[in-house]
Amino acid sequence: MFDTLSDKLQHALGDLRKKGKLDEEQISRAMREIRLALLEADVNFQVVRDFVAQVRERAVGEEVLKSLTPGQQVVKVVHDELAALMGAGSSGLAFGRFTVILLAGLQGSGKTTTAAKLALHLRKEGRKPGLVAADLQRPAAIDQLEQLGRQIQVPVYRTDTKDAVEAATRGLDRAREAGLDTVIVDTAGRLQIDEALMEELGRVRDAVKPLNVLLVLDAMTGQEAVNVAQAFEERISFDGVVLTKLDGDARGGAALSVKAVTGKPIKFASTGEKLDALEVFHPDRMASRILGMGDVLTLIERAEAAVEEDEQADMEARLRKGQFTFDDFLRAYKMLRRMGPLQGVLKMIPGLGQQLGNLEVDEQQMKRVEAIVLSMTPKERAVPHVIDGKRRIRIAKGSGASVEQVNQLLEGRKQMEKMMKQMGKGKMPALPPQLGGDGVAAPPPRRSATKKRKNKRKAGRR
Repeated sequence: MFDTLSDKLQHALGDLRKKGKLDEEQISRAMREIRLALLEADVNFQVVRDFVAQVRERAVGEEVLKSLTPGQQVVKVVHDELAALMGAGSSGLAFGRFTVILLAGLQGSGKTTTAAKLALHLRKEGRKPGLVAADLQRPAAIDQLEQLGRQIQVPVYRTDTKDAVEAATRGLDRAREAGLDTVIVDTAGRLQIDEALMEELGRVRDAVKPLNVLLVLDAMTGQEAVNVAQAFEERISFDGVVLTKLDGDARGGAALSVKAVTGKPIKFASTGEKLDALEVFHPDRMASRILGMGDVLTLIERAEAAVEEDEQADMEARLRKGQFTFDDFLRAYKMLRRMGPLQGVLKMIPGLGQQLGNLEVDEQQMKRVEAIVLSMTPKERAVPHVIDGKRRIRIAKGSGASVEQVNQLLEGRKQMEKMMKQMGKGKMPALPPQLGGDGVAAPPPRRSATKKRKNKRKAGRR
């Protein structure tokens, strides 16, 4: 979502990073570019003005100008202010013995799907969640919630009443009886100008007494999302925001404006269509992503969630021994796919996002490689050296690839296994030509002349 804004901010700060000394004119030029980048991202005008003023004040201070690397200090100031703009520190949910979470928002903002995503997230956290269907306005909303509940194995409570308040209270009673500790109430989408529905939402809130009221906002609506948040804040006083469609082609205005305008933090962000694509929103990590610094902590969390502990230990042990079969490749590839789109994963690696630039990662090529591997027999995947010419022709036909592509994959696996063996022996791995190397391993570190003389003396004494 922040790709365009990220590119422009990195361009504005790019020259400053290299400067050993800064003057006010250079800082003013960078501030103008930052202001334009934020306005083009549909950030609220007042928010932009306050943000640029705060950055300028800190950037021209003695702390920056007298530092050894003033350019990098300015980048750090922008990072800190971006994180503060979106809310310093992550903001979690409040929990009690029996926790009620009420979801509100406009029609089409993604409340029902968000309810299921949040339930799955809480279940992974060790809680016992349930879903209550209180959206009686949209046709098939309850059926959709039940279908999502079955997918994530979370109970959904529905009633035949036409009163939203009664539907919500009955659902809570049944959840208590079932021994659940957390209930998410899915309400009907409404316009902020629809007085009748807004009053109904207020009655539902008063009846269920939620510990958390979350406003679901569509990030694609830009600055209008901030106006929606203000209207809902006046009527129901929500506790935090869930931003949906953060993986879409939005400009980022909502994420950067909503905290500054409403004072309410962004608690979660939906980063994809799958039900596990819901992340706790960390302002400092998001600021690092926007400035092209990567996001190692989120990358580690995704990797840990994508692979089981025993599977991770087994793969690590095999790699240390220098073993890398096509079965290992399939396991690693499936783990990578569970971490999200490859382009997004690569951009979380510090420095790599800038090197990639606008380069598109070909996901189809990865699928083609997977098809080649799946066309092998179990023995061929486990013992790749048995694949002779006839087997290569059969694998190529079975996967719809060429024999040349099969050969390239087999050669790539050999190079990878060779690198693993070198690393296992404590040597610098030889980079294959495909990765810009010459295929020759780095020589072991040479012993100094002093050590050689000492060894000769020891040998003479013996």
